[in-house]
This record gives sequence, structure tokens and C-alpha cells, in this order.
Amino acid sequence: MSSSDRSQAADVKGTYEVRTFGCQMNVHDSERMAGLLEGAGYVRAPQGAEAADVVVFNTCAVRENADNRLYGNLGQLAPKKAARPGMQIAVGGCLAQKDRDTIVEKAPWVDVVFGTHNVGKLPVLLERARLQNEAQVEIAESLEAFPSTLPTRRESAYAAWVSVSVGCNNTCTFCIVPQLRGKEKDRRPGDILAEIEALVDEGVSEITLLGQNVNAYGSDIGDREAFSKLLRACGRIDGLERVRFTSPHPRDFTDDVIAAMAETPNVMPQLHMPLQSGSSRVLKAMRRSYRQERFLGIIEKVRAAIPQAALSTDIIVGFPGETEEDFAETLHVVREARFAQAFTFQYSKRPGTPAAEMPDQIPKKVVQERYERLVALQEEISWEENKKQVGRTLELMVAEGEGRKDDATRRLSGRAPDNRLVHFTRPEEPVRPGDVVTVDITYAAPHHLLAEGPARAVRRTRAGDAWERRTSAPQEQQGSGVMLGLPTVGAPDPLPAATGGCGLG
Repeated sequence: MSSSDRSQAADVKGTYEVRTFGCQMNVHDSERMAGLLEGAGYVRAPQGAEAADVVVFNTCAVRENADNRLYGNLGQLAPKKAARPGMQIAVGGCLAQKDRDTIVEKAPWVDVVFGTHNVGKLPVLLERARLQNEAQVEIAESLEAFPSTLPTRRESAYAAWVSVSVGCNNTCTFCIVPQLRGKEKDRRPGDILAEIEALVDEGVSEITLLGQNVNAYGSDIGDREAFSKLLRACGRIDGLERVRFTSPHPRDFTDDVIAAMAETPNVMPQLHMPLQSGSSRVLKAMRRSYRQERFLGIIEKVRAAIPQAALSTDIIVGFPGETEEDFAETLHVVREARFAQAFTFQYSKRPGTPAAEMPDQIPKKVVQERYERLVALQEEISWEENKKQVGRTLELMVAEGEGRKDDATRRLSGRAPDNRLVHFTRPEEPVRPGDVVTVDITYAAPHHLLAEGPARAVRRTRAGDAWERRTSAPQEQQGSGVMLGLPTVGAPDPLPAATGGCGLG
């Protein structure tokens, strides 16, 4: 080992692993945690390593059994920590914000507990716990620094999340997020655009604007058209090929946003619009501030302005008091809206929410039966909508790790502009994630498309160059990636009993 190698080794504090559960906001926060730890001298634990020196849990509090899941994971680590002096465990995120001291009481081997508002304190708290040899619990009540000002270890070389706001001003009765993330705080438009431009300079070609209620952006800075202006400004950034956003709220979805989507070429023809229920009566009980007619009116306007748009949604089945007539209204909206994809969830109590205390909780058997009917209907519609894509020529951005059978089938996978997943025949020339391939769609399944013939064209991109630079770096710099807690794209797990994530809008 050379003297420089020994010096570098001496600077490394140890390895780390971040385990992420929950919504897109948590995934993005985990990128910040990874960046902070690497800035403090830690390196990503190799894939398959027995245990890292620092393990961070970025938790979600929206599921009824979220705490059981956390303590189960912590319990598995307890003997490993006992056998490894110096190993540290940290718990952050929404469950940490909610439960605070309870975590250390139930799992005294945890070293650090931090909340959603003080992610930037993670390295300091770890060091303090090490020096004082006692657990550090620090939960800020309000945001200390906007997350995007923190160092970041991005999980993709060609696509990136960009936060436009944190927090939420809504009071949905099934959601605890506003209590844990706080009121909405908006970033300055100039700061957002500067971050996007910096990402594009690094090779990123697709960005997703992220917020708990993304299209409410501007309420904190007093500009009701701020979000549509932001979309149009993204259209003027050279090298930025694709812009997406999630998740909007129907209450704040205005005509100027639809116009910006239709008139800005790099804003993709895709919209995720959470429905939650098709019953106006249930929507009122959910405190969703829109009704069925308003929701379907938005869908009609979007389809008129962007005929090729693919729409997706979130739906909760079995909300307290939901009758068979209410559920029939949900099925009606699904038939009318013809979503390309729906994330469907069985309602379960979320501790700390008004809905958990409501009367007329629906029996599990009834919820399951309704859920199965909804899934069957949406499966049928998704397949019919996908069949309409057969014969079309599409430009795909080549994706990494989205086709589980790609190696066996000699295919690659990519995303169409409307975000549909397409598996395509591997071209003879080298193709990298982030490159763009033009293909003809030949077959449709409910959750993906196939392009079985040869590619019409392959365009090597700066995003592909960025991916190649990252993957050609030494193995210790590549890391193993964050475990994402997002719904998987493609065929869903069979009939899971789940609730929606924070990004439901």
C-alpha cells in the first residue's frame, strides 16, 4: 500500500448503509443522508456486506404496523451490534419524529434518533453519541435547513429528484404527514432552477419535481401561478430532456398548469392525480376539498389539451363509513378516467389520524372483496389502454434495473415519455442507461409494453456518458444503492393489504 493509499484509508471512518421506507420524499431525504455521511468520511458498505459500521433507518409512519416493522429490523441488528464494538444505529424520518423517546426506550441499543426537520444533524449526532457513549435524541419542531442545501449522494446518474417544497397545508383525515413534516415551505424559484441546471451540467437529463403537494407550490411565496411558471422555466434549460412532477392535489390543479404541461415540450405527457375515492360523500369525510365532478373535470381538460397523456392515481378502498354505493362511485370514476395505472390500497388505521377514531370501520373481509373488484377492473383498463400503444413509435430513455428478466430475454428496459415501461430487443450497438432508443411497440401487457423488433435508432447521450463515468469508478465509490420503499413499477404484488404513502397528495 502506498503512503497516499494509507492516508486515504486513515481518513475513512467506516462504512454506512441507509435503509429507506415510505414515499418519494423519504427516498430523496436518504440521498441527503448518504451525502452527509460521505462528506463526514464514511463510504457506502459493499453490496452483501454482513453489517455496516453505521446503519440508518429512514422511517415512514403512515402504515398501521410501521413501528412493528422498525423494531423487527432493529431487533435483528442488536446481536450484530453487540458483537461489533463501535457499530452505530440511527433512526430518522417520520416515525422518529412521531415516537421520539419511545424508540430508545424500546430499543436501547439505538445510538441516534433524529426527525424530519434536522436531517443535517446526522453526522454530528453520531459523533456526539460516540464521544458521550449515550444515545442522542434530537427532534426539531421546525425545518432547520431546506434539504436541498445539504450534500447529496444521488442514486441515479441520469435522473434526479428535485424538491420544490416540504410540508403540507392539507388536513386529510387519513394522513399524519402534516403533523410530521410541518406546514408547506417553498423554495425560491431561482434556487430550484439553479439546482436543476447544476444537475444537467453533471449529465442528468430527467428531473422529477417533488413536493408533498407539488402543485400547491407558490402558496408560501404568494404566487398562485408559481408552479406553471416553474414548469415553463424548466422548458428553457438546455440539455434537460424530460420533466415530471409528483404528487399534485386536485384542489390546486389549475388551468395554467395544464397549459404549461401542453405547451412545454420537455414536460412529459404524464400525470399522477390522486383520487382516493370516487364518492363525494367519502371525499368530504376524508377532508379532500374536491368532489367527483371536479376530479373528472380535471381529467377531461387534461385529455383535451394532451391527448396522449397517461394518467395514474391512488385509491383507498374501505375508508370508514364507505358503503357499497360509495364504492360503486369509485368504480364509476375509474371507468370514466381510464387510468393507465392505479396504486390501490386497503384502508388501515394510521395512529394519530382522525380517521382512525371514526365509527363504522369496515370489516377486513368487505374491504378485501372490494379491493379485489377494483384491482380486476383497473387491470382490465390498464391492458386496454396499453393495447392502444401497439404500432406506435416511441422514444425510450434506457433505464437501469427495471427489467427483472432482461438478461434471460436479451432485452433492455426503458421509459416512454408517458412513463410506460417498455422492454425492447437489445440493439447490437452498446446502449447505456440514460441513452435514448427509438422503437416500435409490438405487444401490450397490463403493466408493460414490448418492442420485439430491431431498434429504429439509438442516440448516445450526455446522461449515458454520466452513467458510464459513475459505473467505471472504483467499486468502493459506487456503493450498493438505497433500498427504496416505493411501489414497484410493473405487475404489483398480489392483493397486498397496504395503505398509501406520504406522496399520495
